[in-house]
Amino acid sequence: MSTDQRERTRIPPAAASPPQPEASPDAAPTSRRRRTERFHHRLFVTPSVLVLLVLALYPLLFIAAAALSRSSLGQPFQEFTGLQNLRAAAGDPAVQDSMLLGTSYGLGVAAVSTVLGTATAVALWRSVSSGAVLRTLLLLPMIVPPVIVGILFSFIFSPSGGLIDTLLRQFTSFSGSFAVLSDPSWAIIGVAVADVWEWTPLVVLLVFTALLGQDPEILEAAQLDGAQPVQQFLHVTLPTIAGTVAAAFLIRLILAFKVFDLVYVMTSGGPGSSTQVPAYLIWRAALQNFDVGMAAAITLVLAVVVTLVTLPIFYLTKRLRDD
Repeated sequence: MSTDQRERTRIPPAAASPPQPEASPDAAPTSRRRRTERFHHRLFVTPSVLVLLVLALYPLLFIAAAALSRSSLGQPFQEFTGLQNLRAAAGDPAVQDSMLLGTSYGLGVAAVSTVLGTATAVALWRSVSSGAVLRTLLLLPMIVPPVIVGILFSFIFSPSGGLIDTLLRQFTSFSGSFAVLSDPSWAIIGVAVADVWEWTPLVVLLVFTALLGQDPEILEAAQLDGAQPVQQFLHVTLPTIAGTVAAAFLIRLILAFKVFDLVYVMTSGGPGSSTQVPAYLIWRAALQNFDVGMAAAITLVLAVVVTLVTLPIFYLTKRLRDD
């Protein structure tokens, strides 16, 4: 074979492999730095997590254990009873009526507080340059202790010399006595009025903060397009703060489910059982009847009711905030 033929039949060398990127000398220190940062972050958060577990998990476990046992105020966990307390609590007509009352009371009070709070926040936002003193005064009810609020409204609703009684006698021909807190139909409304007065400023604060966070350029564009104030609020402002309003309603609903101080001070659960909300029923079972097991069972029933009522509102709030 000639030299030219050998040249033509020679097998070509294997294709050279692409050059491999060299490892950056800073990659290892960066990885170590990230691990160190994660470790420091976990080390910093661990005490808070432990405190939360102690303060939140332990009471929940105690309530669950008490609900499954025969427990008194002085001697808890005397005997394991299984689901006996829970069945008794769920089937008790007094508990059922209290849960229904608490749900309707919570939804009503939360709705009124949200509407009034949103309207007040919008009014304050419109006069943001001149309403500093008024904003401060509107927030004062929120810092007044609930016991003081209950005493104050007990005086207001008093049938002898109270504000309502004085106004009726002064401006109407009413000559009898109108005892709001002694009437089974009006007592829960009297408690609700005090509750709305106390916690509506919280809704005002949340919504007002959301209003201040709006983009002013969008409002200016709507004004240049000829949108009226009502149209601006319905089509620009309201969609912007809808998530905050829903969150305020959710917070207000949870606070309304927890009402106890006002009922204790103003009506003591009466007249009859017309204001016997779940929190007061739990207090009565534990500290008047000394039946901690039944009180814990009612608490778990209340937790289920609150979860069922608030879950749809929670998902609605999440959806509005994501939009």
